[in-house]
Amino acid sequence: QVQLVESGGGLVQAGGSLRLSCAASGRTFSSYVGGWFRQAPGKEREFVAGISRSGGTTYYADSVKGRFTVSRDNAKNTVYLQMNSLKPEDTAVYYCAANAAYLVSRRSVEYDYWGQGTQVTVSS
Repeated sequence: QVQLVESGGGLVQAGGSLRLSCAASGRTFSSYVGGWFRQAPGKEREFVAGISRSGGTTYYADSVKGRFTVSRDNAKNTVYLQMNSLKPEDTAVYYCAANAAYLVSRRSVEYDYWGQGTQVTVSS
């Protein structure tokens, strides 16, 4: 079992930055692939970024590539999402997730554990 808790969300103006953190407890987090997803009102949950167990491989949705950076510190059992050049369309609840499989997946159904979510609101 892994418990995930996100933090760092908030209200920011367009062009601004936020850094989300996802703290894991329970089993060793380095045994899990990490993912970030988001869900805007009336829309389906979508993949944002993913990171391999070691942190050596990362994946991004096209909509955030070049603006967002996913990273992890396994010594601190934490995954991060640095979000720069934020746009109003980035407004959503952001969720971190953990997947016990070996490969990063873009599919939410592949993830076993989820945090409670943190709201990110970008004003124009």
